[in-house]
Amino acid sequence: MTAFRSLSAAMIKGFLRDKMTLFFVFLFPLMFLVVFGLLLGDSGSDKTKIAAVGDGPVLTTLEQTGAIELEKHGDVASARQKVDDGDLPAAVVVSGDRVELIYAASDQVAAGTVLGIVSGVVDKINLGAANVAPRFTLETKSVEDASLKPIQYLTPGILSWAISISGVFGAALTMVSWRKKQVLRRIRLAPVSTTTVLTSRVLVSIGTAVAQGVAFVAVALLPVFGLKLTGQWYLALPLLVLGTTAFFAVGMLVGAFCKTEEAASGAANIIIMPMAFLSGTFFPVENAPPWLQTVSNVFPLRHMNDGMLDVLVRGKGVEALLVPSAVLIAFTLVVGFIAARIFRWED
Repeated sequence: MTAFRSLSAAMIKGFLRDKMTLFFVFLFPLMFLVVFGLLLGDSGSDKTKIAAVGDGPVLTTLEQTGAIELEKHGDVASARQKVDDGDLPAAVVVSGDRVELIYAASDQVAAGTVLGIVSGVVDKINLGAANVAPRFTLETKSVEDASLKPIQYLTPGILSWAISISGVFGAALTMVSWRKKQVLRRIRLAPVSTTTVLTSRVLVSIGTAVAQGVAFVAVALLPVFGLKLTGQWYLALPLLVLGTTAFFAVGMLVGAFCKTEEAASGAANIIIMPMAFLSGTFFPVENAPPWLQTVSNVFPLRHMNDGMLDVLVRGKGVEALLVPSAVLIAFTLVVGFIAARIFRWED
């Protein structure tokens, strides 16, 4: 137990002294969270801005829809120029009882949206003016759907990516460095079991993962980002532990093959970066081609991402941990076994 505590303390001190490691484990992934969170923070609530000339009930009702933002202009020429220059998708000109809609032919989606809203408003006002009772009535209900705001999606994904970086790079670079400096040789000759060394290193990695999780969630909960956690957010902790061990096993495998830190860093990047993009870390993969989704399901990061999403922001319970946990455990056992078979104490 004394040897275990001494090893763990030495690894923690070495980790805290390495400023480059601290940067890539904490600040580098957090930069992605902050940048994407700021860029995409309001993407789900933007109104369609159009130019408007004149006044009256049509323009008033358009503003009340909540989907249209009016940019007032004093004359038709300036409003038309905004559309011609591509700055705005459309312009509504109201002159007495005449309503003219000018829209950009290049943006069919925005034009169709504006056309549908303006037509609906005009028809509604015409029915009211003619005192004609509508034949059909429309009832609307607002429900909480399963879609996520950008920060809700980004936080679990980038956190999982950060765990994978920490696990793979930490294990791979540590093993290569220790082998080059003959640390592994001295440990082998010392009265310390291999299990003690590995256990202490894994526990340091798990502690780092928990610290990463706290830092990420604390930043995302700031009002500028607005992350909202579900009631069972604590179920993410088992996934942090299992994900750390899975990617630690990958790092051990990389470290067993590579002879220099540069080679280990390059190999780790080749593994982690494509996996991040194919596992839905930054963007959903549901709209990807079916064959790409099949490839994505092979990666442990995809299942860790899905599990973290389900328990952190989707409000799911323990049942959401079953598949991700099984995949991560199986991945750890298989890759860990291969890494142990090709492990080398010395070059």
